[in-house]
Amino acid sequence: MDPYLTANIALPLLAVGQAQKEATHNGALALIDLLLAARAVDVGVNTPPTTPQPGQCWIIGAAPTGDWTGRAGQIAGWTDGGWRFISPWAGLGLRVGAALSLYRHNGIQWVPPAASAAPSGGTVIDSQARIAIATISAALVAHGLLSAA
Repeated sequence: MDPYLTANIALPLLAVGQAQKEATHNGALALIDLLLAARAVDVGVNTPPTTPQPGQCWIIGAAPTGDWTGRAGQIAGWTDGGWRFISPWAGLGLRVGAALSLYRHNGIQWVPPAASAAPSGGTVIDSQARIAIATISAALVAHGLLSAA
């Protein structure tokens, strides 16, 4: 374990007698800012965008190129200082895209929200129960916890 990185998300720590402490401190703040925003433009992207804006993040795909080479599955965030990368851990969640779908990392890969099918079939059709279930499903889709079927 690196004594100059935090245990959970590998934020850089200051060292005794370190010159230019502001660079380390600002780097840690940039990573915190990317994680607190917890929103990615897209998931599974392999090529870095040509004109990223500060604060934008992407979940890197399985075959990254360019500045993202060797960073498969990581979160890439653009800052005024260039690309910053965050290695995901099991349980980390990120909202993705305009729909803000909640992707979670299971310790191996990023997992999209599960799809939910509308209720159907059965021998007794209870329309009120189906309406209630459809309402609950719609709310979960709206919150990004499920994807539309």
